[in-house]
Amino acid sequence: MKPCQKMPSIPDQVRAACARVAARARAVKVEEDAIEGYAKGLEPTPPAARSIGGGRESRTAFVICLDAVNFGSGWWPTIRKRPGLSGYATIEAGLAERVEAAGPWSPQELTALDASRIAAVLGQDEDHPLMERYAASLRDVGERVSGDHDGSFEAVVEAAGGSAPALATLLAGWDAFADMSTYDGEPVPFYKRAQIAAADVDRMGVAALRGLDELTAFADNLVPHVLRVDGVLRLDPELERRIDAEELLVHGSPEEVELRACAVHAIELLSNALGREMPPAEIDAVLWNRGRAPRYKSRPRPRCRNTAY
Repeated sequence: MKPCQKMPSIPDQVRAACARVAARARAVKVEEDAIEGYAKGLEPTPPAARSIGGGRESRTAFVICLDAVNFGSGWWPTIRKRPGLSGYATIEAGLAERVEAAGPWSPQELTALDASRIAAVLGQDEDHPLMERYAASLRDVGERVSGDHDGSFEAVVEAAGGSAPALATLLAGWDAFADMSTYDGEPVPFYKRAQIAAADVDRMGVAALRGLDELTAFADNLVPHVLRVDGVLRLDPELERRIDAEELLVHGSPEEVELRACAVHAIELLSNALGREMPPAEIDAVLWNRGRAPRYKSRPRPRCRNTAY
């Protein structure tokens, strides 16, 4: 009788799938000759982490709820942004103010959340398409915390046993953190938000987790844009034209999957070139911060409306 084989963690599944896509990609290519030189120019940048007051349960609830709604970049041009803040920072600020003023929503309150309530917190119109999507994601969080973790957000983190990959794997099983595409008929897991939630638990001081270096890059639209501008990703001319014309990409289309997967794979190669001294998640943070500079903001980035990123 063969011994039972342990299922690969979510980060390992993401890493393997993105390497497969990168090897077959038709519209996006990783310029592997550029990897070594580009890696040498990367300097560690401590990721910004919002400080939230309150006890550990409150802070844990904030992190999980924030990353449950850490999507919507395709809609950012259509939301009401706070002065000087990006779309993501606008959403983060609204949730943080709610927690600091009244504490986090309880799991029971989350299960009853609707578009109008989340819109009021975020300063948006309740009929904006993102509001019901956010409410649905937070309702799922409430149901999971209530049904699987006795109503305790801290218990969610404790169930991972101090492991970042284990926490990402746990969250990936929730509808709120679902992020799976297909490519050439094969599944491609990304789980951007499940992994970044594990990183944020550590960054925001909720719990010290081991295995952060095992996480992959967090597949979104900004990091591929930075890698494209910097010459690490080369795009098919037609895809470049569509992005430059600010056409929305279709979520799950081959081109959109390739952009995300090739960015993840390129960051794995960059980390390898540095002897893994800078883990993929750390390189991701460096590139994400770099993407806020005028050089990158002056050019259209790929946009796609979905609940993954």
